[in-house]
Amino acid sequence: MRQRYVYPALLVVTLCSIPSAHAQASVDANIGFGGAWVGSNGQGIDNANSVNAFGSCVPNSGDIYCQATPALHDFFLGLGADIFLTKRYGFGAEVSFTPNRPDYGPLQYRQTFYDFNGIFSPISQKRFKVKIEGGIGGARTSFAINESGCVGIAVCTTETEPIGNASHFQVHVGVGLQLFVTDHLFVRPEFDYHYVTNFTQQFSGSSVPAAMVWVGYSFGEH
Repeated sequence: MRQRYVYPALLVVTLCSIPSAHAQASVDANIGFGGAWVGSNGQGIDNANSVNAFGSCVPNSGDIYCQATPALHDFFLGLGADIFLTKRYGFGAEVSFTPNRPDYGPLQYRQTFYDFNGIFSPISQKRFKVKIEGGIGGARTSFAINESGCVGIAVCTTETEPIGNASHFQVHVGVGLQLFVTDHLFVRPEFDYHYVTNFTQQFSGSSVPAAMVWVGYSFGEH
């Protein structure tokens, strides 16, 4: 629950910091969708039926309760805001996350990336601009388990219980082409790269390519 409000709040803080006196200043607010990809680390977790329940195991080793951990290839949603101090230079913040909880062996997980970036726009025209950004942030993998219970035979419920998370430092770079549909509405396909330290604890490597399509509104000049 706490994570749901922390990252959008960071974007609000960024928006509130816009300087009011600069004639070239503009703000872009956007929502995006896309994906990120990295392979499985080849490890496994025993399910609740094992005497080693939720302990580490080796897939295909003869342990019938061992469930392999997955690759990351899920659908992501994103929220972002950028402030341009001039036509070419600005800064921003964004967060992307899996809205569902895919399986991680016998567990469920949610992957989140968040970052704070400096922005350079080498080409900025009325109908399009090229956006290059780079910065730092974090990657958070939160884990949960589904628990089911019944009262008699009439009422049964399933609850998702958080059991922990892993957080890592990340470096982020991205390149996008922002196309203005109107004077203020835009669509921006963007390619991103995340380098996440110690991400091999959850997946196969630290390099995580990603792609998003952002839809947003630009306030002010552009």
